[in-house]
Amino acid sequence: MTTGLFVGRFQPFHFGHLATVKFALKSVDTLVIVVGSAQKSHEPRNPFTAGERVSMIKASLDADSEIDAKKILIIPVPDIDVHSLWTRQVDMLVPKYDVVFANDPFTLHLFQESGARTVQAPLLDKEKMSASEARHRMTAGEDWQELVPAPAAKIIEQINGVERVKMSARRQSMHG
Repeated sequence: MTTGLFVGRFQPFHFGHLATVKFALKSVDTLVIVVGSAQKSHEPRNPFTAGERVSMIKASLDADSEIDAKKILIIPVPDIDVHSLWTRQVDMLVPKYDVVFANDPFTLHLFQESGARTVQAPLLDKEKMSASEARHRMTAGEDWQELVPAPAAKIIEQINGVERVKMSARRQSMHG
């Protein structure tokens, strides 16, 4: 049995993340999704809580007929300020894994330094399919729903997430 790790912040969970989950599940029996920066929320880059992100991911995976959600664990992991120790923290909080999937080059680098096997997941239309783009569209009042699975969009709407993203952006522009 092989176990993979998919590390991300999922702010919010979007179709690019969903494509990576499907890609990873082709080569592992179990996939552990690590929700990084779990302690952060209500910030411009991190508007959603770990619990909200877990809910978005779980609802999106459960609704996708191509995914066997029984093969997936979702585990929030807070940051620590020492990058070289962060992978050790992940190792303490998740089951043993064989391979790490990520889209972020720095995350891949940290796991490579720790000796883990890494795979850069193929990116689905990276210019458009990013959490930054989704948050930008929310702030600008543009169509962000096309970037995220419907269950994630529903949760964002239920928690008044668009207004939170706009408020965080306004607060940053006043203080930044």
